[in-house]
Amino acid sequence: MEKRAIVTVEDRHEPGQPGRTDAGPVGETAVGRGQSDDAPEASASKAVWQLQPDMATGGGADAAPPAGPIELDRETIRRLERELLGAERTLKRRDIAAGAGVSLLSARKLWRAMGFPNIGDDDVAFTEKDLLALTTIIDMVRQEQLTEDAAISITRAVGQMTDRMVVWQIEAIVEEMVAQRGFTDADARKTLVSELPDLIEPLEKTLVYAWRRQMNAAVQRLALRAESGLASSEAGRDGDEQDAPLPLARAVGFADLVSYTSLSRRMNERTLAQLVQRFENKCAEIISVGGGRLVKTIGDEVLYIAESPEAGAEISLALAKAFTEDEFLPSARCSLVWGRVLSRLGDIYGPTVNLAARLTALAEPGEVLVDSATAATLENNEKFVLAPHEPRQVRGFGEVRPVTLARGTGTGIILD
Repeated sequence: MEKRAIVTVEDRHEPGQPGRTDAGPVGETAVGRGQSDDAPEASASKAVWQLQPDMATGGGADAAPPAGPIELDRETIRRLERELLGAERTLKRRDIAAGAGVSLLSARKLWRAMGFPNIGDDDVAFTEKDLLALTTIIDMVRQEQLTEDAAISITRAVGQMTDRMVVWQIEAIVEEMVAQRGFTDADARKTLVSELPDLIEPLEKTLVYAWRRQMNAAVQRLALRAESGLASSEAGRDGDEQDAPLPLARAVGFADLVSYTSLSRRMNERTLAQLVQRFENKCAEIISVGGGRLVKTIGDEVLYIAESPEAGAEISLALAKAFTEDEFLPSARCSLVWGRVLSRLGDIYGPTVNLAARLTALAEPGEVLVDSATAATLENNEKFVLAPHEPRQVRGFGEVRPVTLARGTGTGIILD
């Protein structure tokens, strides 16, 4: 395979361009970065403001008139609660702890880990289903399948993820009712409560299906790494890197919408929601098709990982291209760093993540920046073209040589 030449380009960034803070791997939005209102904002603003008329799907002249407001009575709420909880509330927290054969303190730890509020001693708040769930978790500890700390961590993961999922689902359905059926937000929420019994079973089945598929995908990734070994994880590294003690080698990437802060100040709630949803949907699709994992999104920014530098590079290029070509959204600054990370609580940490965040701040709109070590892992691949910049002083890392990553041969990620 022919080696691609590394073409030197002039550094287009002014000295002293603001970078990111040390607040965390991704918890830094444009609000805290002192991002300037740059030139691309004008066209971006014009495009984004088209979101509301072009993307709205209902509520027009032909929309059916909304039904009258639904009044919710106490019995309706009680019936829905029984269906969701699976039984009547008949037990106090001491009954639950005694039934599971654990101390009240241990039961309370798991209850808090699930994300639920404290319950008083005299509150009849639990059902037999709660007892079964607690016993299931405790039994894994008793059978030494998990330590107590691991059980609490896993329980916390379930609580946090399902809490976010439920809020997401409710808001999506409410938004749809407002757009398609002409309800006010308040009436949509009342109507959802009355219609929710018909949705519980299919939503539950979808959740279980998705969990099993995601677990299978994780198993396949584990098996792949066990078979291939860790040799590939040392590509472009000499062992002296800041992240050397960390366990997982991953391609870490960011994508950050340009001029999001200034644009969002002039958007109404509906248009901003449409922008964020379009951004997240497009990112999630590209990252999943490219074989990566979306770690999290925070407003205008997405953090993702991939198993190899090549996969990460393909995702980064696809994201930059997608937002440059999108007629509604502003373009994005992107970065990618191949290195080691620490994975905890569904998030990732370490110098690799921080460096990728710094490079995003240095990138031009529509550009993908990598560091020199990542570039070294990709330079013999004809699918990519690498163009080094002059070295830059990057806070927390000293002198770093950013490298622009661009498309070489091939078509990259193709979406259906």
